[in-house]
Amino acid sequence: MTAAEPLHPNAALVVAAAAGAGVTISVEEFPAGTRTAVDAAAAVGCDVAQIVKSLVFLVDGDPVVALVSGPNRLSEARLSEAAGGGAVGRADADAVRAATGFPIGGVPPFGYPSALRTFVDEDLLGLAVVWAAAGTPRHVFPVAPADLVRLSGAVPAVLAER
Repeated sequence: MTAAEPLHPNAALVVAAAAGAGVTISVEEFPAGTRTAVDAAAAVGCDVAQIVKSLVFLVDGDPVVALVSGPNRLSEARLSEAAGGGAVGRADADAVRAATGFPIGGVPPFGYPSALRTFVDEDLLGLAVVWAAAGTPRHVFPVAPADLVRLSGAVPAVLAER
């Protein structure tokens, strides 16, 4: 993006949420898209493990966010355990947008209309920098894992299937 181009309104919400917590993030736009972890890693030029997938699930009917490393597959049983037990199911597109305010493929790890319980895959925490969606399937930003945890209020957990 050039300085003259305005930031997409969704990305601006993510930037403002980070700034409100004292963290400056720099959003980058990739017109070809960053909808999947593989697409995002190719666009950014990083390892797919550095991509944060912000997945929305329902635990006993309540939306929760799981921040999972790009190549990892979320274990619903582990998410249930992290969330204190309960039935886990994937949220559909309407439920994702209702809970987060963002579309699937562009859900950021924070910046939602109201606080959501969030869990972060421990595999993300050992990396120097990770990349997350910034509100659209074309916008991403780099962030240190410690800032990711602080901004999202995420609880570290083992979330990946092994």
